[in-house]
Amino acid sequence: MIRGVRGATTVSTNTEEEIVFATEVLLSKLIELNRIEPDSVASVFISTTEDVTAAFPAKALRKFEGWTYVPVMCMREIPVLNSLKMCIRVMMHVNTNQLQNEINHVYLNNAKVLRPDLDNSLAL
Repeated sequence: MIRGVRGATTVSTNTEEEIVFATEVLLSKLIELNRIEPDSVASVFISTTEDVTAAFPAKALRKFEGWTYVPVMCMREIPVLNSLKMCIRVMMHVNTNQLQNEINHVYLNNAKVLRPDLDNSLAL
């Protein structure tokens, strides 16, 4: 069964260093909390708000050993009026036997406001 594993974070500045670092922190928490192995991942979508332009956040995933062949795509979120700024969102499509309510979603920094009902970032 393929399940979606969600997460999001924000950055305070539009720099390559901060974008890659914030994404790396988010991905490592998602991977650890859900015990995700690269071979179980069908694909990863990473989106950014239109004000995050200094780097592809997918660069962060390539820092993880064994994740070289996992398909990753970056895209831009639709610019909804009054939406959260400087935001990076992740959707991993993972083959797992876990039930939907057993998936640990992670929301960090200012992104905690997006889904406080699903945020499992404190589980670490």
